[in-house]
Amino acid sequence: MASAKDKKSIAQLRRLIDKLDEQILSLLNKRAKIVMKIGKLKKADLSDLHAPARELEIYERLSRLNKGPFPDEALRAVFREIFSGSLSLEGPLKVAYLGPKATFTHLASLRQFGFSASYVPVNSIKEVFIEVERGRADYGVVPIENSTEGVVNYTLDMFVDSPLKIVGEVMQEVSHHLMNKSGKVEDVKHLYSHPQPIAQCRVWLENHFSRIPTTEVSSTAKAAELCNEDTSAAAIASELAARLYGLRILQRRIEDNIHNFTRFLVIARKGLGRTGRDKTSIMFTIRDRVGALHDMLKPFSQYGLNLTKIESRPSRKKAWEYIFFVDLEGHQEDEKVKKALEQLNEQCLFLKVLGSYPVAKEKENA
Repeated sequence: MASAKDKKSIAQLRRLIDKLDEQILSLLNKRAKIVMKIGKLKKADLSDLHAPARELEIYERLSRLNKGPFPDEALRAVFREIFSGSLSLEGPLKVAYLGPKATFTHLASLRQFGFSASYVPVNSIKEVFIEVERGRADYGVVPIENSTEGVVNYTLDMFVDSPLKIVGEVMQEVSHHLMNKSGKVEDVKHLYSHPQPIAQCRVWLENHFSRIPTTEVSSTAKAAELCNEDTSAAAIASELAARLYGLRILQRRIEDNIHNFTRFLVIARKGLGRTGRDKTSIMFTIRDRVGALHDMLKPFSQYGLNLTKIESRPSRKKAWEYIFFVDLEGHQEDEKVKKALEQLNEQCLFLKVLGSYPVAKEKENA
């Protein structure tokens, strides 16, 4: 138990913290006023005001200056919310995402744009594209691949005819938690979740919940919602779902593979300039002949460009014709990338640059 002297010292330190908090608040408001001036000069062009390159520059500069003990990852989370709150002064960014609320796509959206953005959950990947194409949302967030489940083919297919550009990527760690209303394991009589989390937690469930009947539902958020209404049920869902639906976490991280990430893409009507740490996504089709794909990849090797991903999909327009999707390091404005794409364009039937955007870090605080 703290002594009277210690209690006095704690009280003094807390008063010092209060003064520092007041200074932080004053500086935040000064910063906000400058942001508003910039917004007026840019005529409230929110897509221009949200500048990933500028944000990345700030994150990296502050990380270099940070001598601790405040952790760098927390610093990034704090400034993401500062950026988000500053943008909201000009009217919040509207972000469409594959809903409902509390799904991992929702989490990825929050990671990218912060809590001050206006989020629009929709029912399908196609609807995300439509919302952005028609200007009802400034950005869209869609899943593209999972480290264990593989690529989301429907998202790839949408890029074939869409005019939208990829302007960002988010690497979201997928952690599944067991939760219910009471916080007591003995109250659990049945379990709800989406088919993918159930499959990804199969070993844990067999070892701990083998006698509990499991019901598949449309989303992890739906599972959490059902548990909010049914005190005898448990859900496998995200920590955000637990917060939104007032549930208590019984067991954290029950997924069988602890290195489980989903990559999401951020889409918009306008592309981005260089940030200095970019990747470019393209798609192309080729004539069906021996060695065709090998020849298509030669320009990248010639100019020393690293390919980070290659996928193929049937074109659906002609039998045995395929569309290739490729991610490569560098920005489309870089000289080497330009030359490689020019050479590729001469050999393929169709070439489309889907966008150049900052490379996401794999681990950040949400």
